[in-house]
Amino acid sequence: MHRLINHLAKTTISGSAIARTLLVLVVLGLSLLGPGRAAEAKYAAFAIDVESGAVLHETNADTKNFPASLTKMMTLYLLFEALQDGDVTLQTKMKVSARAAKQQPSKLGLKSGSTITVENAIRALVTKSANDVAVVVAEHLGKSEDAFAKLMTAKAKALGMKRTLFKNASGLPNSKQVSTARDIATLALALIDDFPQYYHYFSTPSFTYKGRTYENHNSLLEGVEGVDGLKTGYTKASGYNIAISAVRDGRRVIVVVFGGKTAKTRDNQANHILEVAYGSIKKLKLDAPKTQVAKAPAAPVVVPPEKPLAGVLVPNQPLAVTPLPVAPATVQAVALQGDTQVAALSQPDVKIDAAQVLDTALPADSWSIQVGAFSRYNAAKEAALGATGKAAQTLAGAKVFVMEIDGQGGKLYRARLTDLDEGEAREACRLLTKQNQACLVVAPGS
Repeated sequence: MHRLINHLAKTTISGSAIARTLLVLVVLGLSLLGPGRAAEAKYAAFAIDVESGAVLHETNADTKNFPASLTKMMTLYLLFEALQDGDVTLQTKMKVSARAAKQQPSKLGLKSGSTITVENAIRALVTKSANDVAVVVAEHLGKSEDAFAKLMTAKAKALGMKRTLFKNASGLPNSKQVSTARDIATLALALIDDFPQYYHYFSTPSFTYKGRTYENHNSLLEGVEGVDGLKTGYTKASGYNIAISAVRDGRRVIVVVFGGKTAKTRDNQANHILEVAYGSIKKLKLDAPKTQVAKAPAAPVVVPPEKPLAGVLVPNQPLAVTPLPVAPATVQAVALQGDTQVAALSQPDVKIDAAQVLDTALPADSWSIQVGAFSRYNAAKEAALGATGKAAQTLAGAKVFVMEIDGQGGKLYRARLTDLDEGEAREACRLLTKQNQACLVVAPGS
């Protein structure tokens, strides 16, 4: 566990995050709702095409709401991280405290003094959404649930979830525990991208424990094409929440819905947004390559040799820098239902300057930005060079670096601009995201 704490201490600004995303965080005020006031639960929704980074739908995406059991996605993130760091194994037995055993339903009904393995805990959290199990995990990794909640919040900030605060590991009512639809999408993407070897657990249809079988609360897993996870949640104050991820024709879309009036209306709305999102992708002819980069495995796989990408999803909010002029971009906007719009930027012809391209490793102490992942080396190089024209002054001294990794469908190439300091990287991504260019800030050594 000490490695987890040390890792978090080193990533107060940056941490594990995901590529190919465009998440524009707008600072909006919202008074916290009392935990028993269901009538004031706010509807919110968000959808993003992972490969292009295009935001395909947003309604109240930055409004603070109660996450309910979507909280357990972060509990699982930290448990997956502990597995990856070697602090626990799938067979590690975690002890059940009296406090854990006393948690309110939904629960497995664990007895104080008993144990549960890490793997059974994962399955119980995904399917049954067991609150007693969430506390077991929190106490095992953080020594206490309060301490674990602080780790959860620290990790949320490191991932770029700027409007999220955790106070417990389960999502049981707490007036201070809040998140947003956009932040939960950020977390969903991080789970998929950082832990492909564990993501398959989110598609578990049922879980049998001590002779009793529990069905997954996410009915969209079997009823909607391409959906392969993630999580549902409900409290009286939050309404019915859901985060889903789907892959069709090699393209992954994330949809988050908060504040559904019933489970059925929430599911119908999430399904509707998903269908509209895929329809918009076809209309826009988004030209990100259809690779396997966004697909999660259907079963455990060997972890790729490269450590998962670490970085920060850059918010579109005031920064302590002077805005710089950017090169003009051609935008074609397509209106979706309501007042939502999504824009696709034209890709200019790029002349590759060999002097701008690094063929060696990234400088150890340099910050970088990543603007996509591609199936061809030249496509990645051109994308990186093309991005320089959209933030010309900030990226004037940047170097192009194409990182080769082993994807599930073959070689993949991450397009990066490096040899930056932290301020330059953040400003560059701020400017690029304003132009609907997917951009990720990458910390040194990532």
